[in-house]
Amino acid sequence: MNATSPLYGMLAEFDDVDRLVEAAGRTRDAGYRKTDAYAPFPVHGLAEALGMKRTAMPLVILLGGILGGLAGYSLQYWVSVIENPWNVGGRPLHSWPAFIPVTFETTVLGASLAGVLGMLALNGLPTPHHPLFAVPQFERASRDGFFLFIRATDPKFDPVAVRQFLQDLHPREVIDVPQT
Repeated sequence: MNATSPLYGMLAEFDDVDRLVEAAGRTRDAGYRKTDAYAPFPVHGLAEALGMKRTAMPLVILLGGILGGLAGYSLQYWVSVIENPWNVGGRPLHSWPAFIPVTFETTVLGASLAGVLGMLALNGLPTPHHPLFAVPQFERASRDGFFLFIRATDPKFDPVAVRQFLQDLHPREVIDVPQT
C-alpha cells in the first residue's frame, strides 16, 4: 500500500475477548506487525498475542529519578559548601545526612516527571484526533466492543488480502478505516 492511499487501515470487531486474543495471535503469526487491539478492559495475554515489545518506561523513570536525586544533592552541596558556606557550631559544611530528605524528594519528583513526560512521548500523546474516531462502531471499544486493527503502513498490507484474512478470523464485521 502506498502513502497516498486514503485508507488508514482495517478494523475487525469481535464478539468476545477470547476471539480477540485468538485473532491477535493469528495476526501476529501471519506476519502483520503494525497492529493494535482495543477492548473496554485490560485483557490478560493480549499484548503477548500481538507480539508487543517491552516498553522503555522503567528505564525512563529510573533515569529521571537518578537525575532528580543528583540535581537535589548537587544543589544542596553547591549552596552549603561552595556558594554560601556557614560554619554553624563547628559542623562540617558537607553534612550528607542532612541532604538525604531533599535528595529523596527530588528523586521522587524527577522519577514522577520523567514518568509523565515519557508516557506522553512514548504513547504519541496528545492525539486530539485519530482516524479510528471516525468509525461509528469504534465508540463501543470503551463499553463492550473488541477490535483488532491492522494499519495500512504495515509492509504486508494489501487491502484485498487483509480483508480476506480478517474475514477468515470470523469477526462480527470488517471495517475500512479512512485516512482523515
